[in-house]
Amino acid sequence: MHKNESTLPAAQPQKSLLVSAIGLAIVSHGSAVVAAEADTKKTSQIELESVSVTGTVEADDYQPDAPASPKYTEPLRDIPQTITVVPKQVMEDQNLLTMRDILSTVPGITFGAGEGGGGYGDSINLRGFSASNDIQVDGVRDSAQYSRTDPFNLEQVEVVNGASSVYSGGGSVGGTINLVTKSPQLRDFNTVSAGVGTDSYKRITLDSNHTLNDTTAFRLNLMAHGNDAPGRDHEDYERWGIAPSIAFGLGTATRVTAAFEHQEDDNLPQFGVPIYDGKIMQGADWDNYYGYRNVNKQEITTDAFSLKLEHDFNDALSLRNFSRVARVRQETWVSGPEGASTACLASGTRPDGSACTGGLTPGFFQPSGGSLGNARDTENRIFTNQTDLTSRFATGFIDHTLVTGLAFSREEYEADTGNWRYDASGTLVTPPPVSISNPDSHWNGPVNLRKTAQIDGELNNRAVYAFDTLKFNEQWELNGGVRYERNEGSSATDTIDAATGAVTRGGRYHNSDDLVSYRLGLVYKPAENGSIYVAYGNSQTASQATVNGSCFSAGRRGGASSNNCDADPEKSVSYEVGTKWDLLDERLSLTAAVFRNDRTNYKVASNDPSNLSGEQALDGQARVDGVALGAMGAITDRWKVFANYTYLHTEVLQGVSDYTRQTTGVDAQKGKPLTFTPKHAASIWTTYDLPYNLQVGYGLTTQSKQYLASADGAPTASGYTVHRAMLGYKVNRNLDLRLNVNNLFDKQYLTRIRNNGWATPGDGRAAILTANYSF
Repeated sequence: MHKNESTLPAAQPQKSLLVSAIGLAIVSHGSAVVAAEADTKKTSQIELESVSVTGTVEADDYQPDAPASPKYTEPLRDIPQTITVVPKQVMEDQNLLTMRDILSTVPGITFGAGEGGGGYGDSINLRGFSASNDIQVDGVRDSAQYSRTDPFNLEQVEVVNGASSVYSGGGSVGGTINLVTKSPQLRDFNTVSAGVGTDSYKRITLDSNHTLNDTTAFRLNLMAHGNDAPGRDHEDYERWGIAPSIAFGLGTATRVTAAFEHQEDDNLPQFGVPIYDGKIMQGADWDNYYGYRNVNKQEITTDAFSLKLEHDFNDALSLRNFSRVARVRQETWVSGPEGASTACLASGTRPDGSACTGGLTPGFFQPSGGSLGNARDTENRIFTNQTDLTSRFATGFIDHTLVTGLAFSREEYEADTGNWRYDASGTLVTPPPVSISNPDSHWNGPVNLRKTAQIDGELNNRAVYAFDTLKFNEQWELNGGVRYERNEGSSATDTIDAATGAVTRGGRYHNSDDLVSYRLGLVYKPAENGSIYVAYGNSQTASQATVNGSCFSAGRRGGASSNNCDADPEKSVSYEVGTKWDLLDERLSLTAAVFRNDRTNYKVASNDPSNLSGEQALDGQARVDGVALGAMGAITDRWKVFANYTYLHTEVLQGVSDYTRQTTGVDAQKGKPLTFTPKHAASIWTTYDLPYNLQVGYGLTTQSKQYLASADGAPTASGYTVHRAMLGYKVNRNLDLRLNVNNLFDKQYLTRIRNNGWATPGDGRAAILTANYSF
């Protein structure tokens, strides 16, 4: 049943209750006063009409000190690796409301179409390589493929670039993405935010923190949100969430923090518009919806509980244990514009220039293909426990900061897949041809879901690791780490006859690997506020690196391929030389790095007739050479900036097996660039405080073209530049207003591209007015 008919009325009372809860919190805490932080770095006088308020002007709003993980013992300035941290204030100032919004401002990241073996959701490409399975929450894996849609409970987002299995476990070829959640603090504050805008935008959030006594604090984050996709006819998003947390023993040697997060989403999936050779298909409109909006749906429920135990034995020895239990349930019914690549254009030819076939009327295409009518009901469960012991000691003249740890995780996955296009007799219904220029997005046929497969998988990982920072003197440091992990997984796929419901049991396939990762970095500090470094590291990816399916083949995640369960792990290495400086009284951080990422043995088709099992060969090789530049912090007391640039030169070094290369001499991909990886990408955001309590902000995100295939004459998707602007006004000490205009010039561009299939148009221009009330 379509969500507009059944889901929304049921969800509305929940959202009303949430809004009521936010209002009740405002009333009950109306007399609270925000206390200034004990570690305030800088203060300035803000002149209002009749009052003078001493406020804070903190560079670290835009300049975080360090990553959240205890594995990193040094400030960002002294870590020999490119790490981009997007802090909460940067997200709020730009009104970034999904993980895709946030990560689109980090150069080097692009997004895939997000449908296939892994299911509909975030599909991330980082520095040329897939990172969909390299997402973490509070330093531990978050393996489910779904749309992460709201930062209401996020403190910052950390993008660690380069091979980094040593920190985060198997995989992490291009890097990892860590989402850091909010936690209680020893100060009282309350902030309620309400926003309205174009495209039916409405949003309300509450962030309330209260000290219960000298060592205990409670924090509550609430969110309710809804909007239509700007520039699109029908896509919409609705969600609500709640995240309470409590901490005991703050400021003492023993601390306990417990947190829970619940979020529910009800979205209309975006498959965008049909494209061919990287361009929107002739006759198609940017705002058209080519699926079936009365049937398509994406419903997500996430629940996560975490418990953090910390104890400081003394100034030199501390212990931390972190546990997280999470469940992600997602049900999707989808139908993308597949089949459009063989459309009969209004000109009377197919997109490739050949004559129309199949009796299609000019200007129409016949929907067909993998996503048409797909239904997928998935559940991911994960339990992880991680223990870190940090010790500081000296051996002779060398000071050590040593982190040793153990990590255990278990992931479970269940999926029911099928199709909703069956009639009552069990016959799959073929939809009528669809107009390219004026598609009928209402399904008038029967809706009967028939399951065709059920999948279950499990993945267990046990790891031990050690990191040591050796300080020889004030100028020289050596940073090294090693990780050993045992990765064991299995999965089975049962097929179901759609007509009779008969189940055919599939075999259970197993994979186990021993993985060893390491990293070494040498840091030279010519001055206290700067560093120069050189670093080397590796990563390993097991054949079953994800629980969302069985052992995967090249370019696939999930599905029922079983011919690679005995294949050795894929490997990659990274080299990096860089420098980091904190200038202007350490309020502005500047970073620069050159790097090389080599993927040394990824899977390619064997084509060897003696390979009876069909196992792929680990002969593929690819390389990414790049430059990364960054600037973040305060240039003056009034002027802040958050800017990054990445240059990526990518190349396939070998795209076929050794057998194929030796017997045919043909490697069509050799020397070609990697797909979905722009050579140039940059993001700039800056704010400036004007007189009369005004603040202005401006930003742009730009990237060059990206190749959609690694081959001669491969199609490309055009580059683009998107501008955004902000105007803020501080009404008084409690209330401020902010107007954001995203995609200021209403640029039309494509993202999340599937070659000769579909692509999602980037959001059109949208204006949002937000009121923030703090007390």
